[in-house]
Amino acid sequence: MIVRIVLWNLADSLTNIEELRRYLRDESVDEFAEIEGLRFSAWISDALGERWGIFSLFESREAADQPLPTGVRDLIGKDPDLTEEFDLEASVEGRFVDAELSHLGLAFE
Repeated sequence: MIVRIVLWNLADSLTNIEELRRYLRDESVDEFAEIEGLRFSAWISDALGERWGIFSLFESREAADQPLPTGVRDLIGKDPDLTEEFDLEASVEGRFVDAELSHLGLAFE
C-alpha cells in the first residue's frame, strides 16, 4: 500500500480554505469516492498557517499512479508545495460504535 501526503501553502494562492471546503462538500469528495484502488483520503487544513492538504492511502503503486481529479489544484492555482509518498508499514482502526469515516469534517458541518 502507498501513502501520499500533499500540502499547499495558500498564502499566495487563488483561493481560501472556505472555498476549498465548499468544493470538497459539493464536488471533490464524491469524485474521490469513485477512484479505483483508493482506500482512504482525508483532507486537512491549518487556517492560521494558511495550509491545505490531503492524506491518501492507495491499494497499490498502480492505483497511486493513476490520474486523479485536479479541481483542488485548479482552485489553488498552483502545484502542491510538498508531495511525499511512503510505503505503509502498518495500520489500525480504533474501536468506535460508528466506524463510518466518510463525509466527516468541517466541510460537512
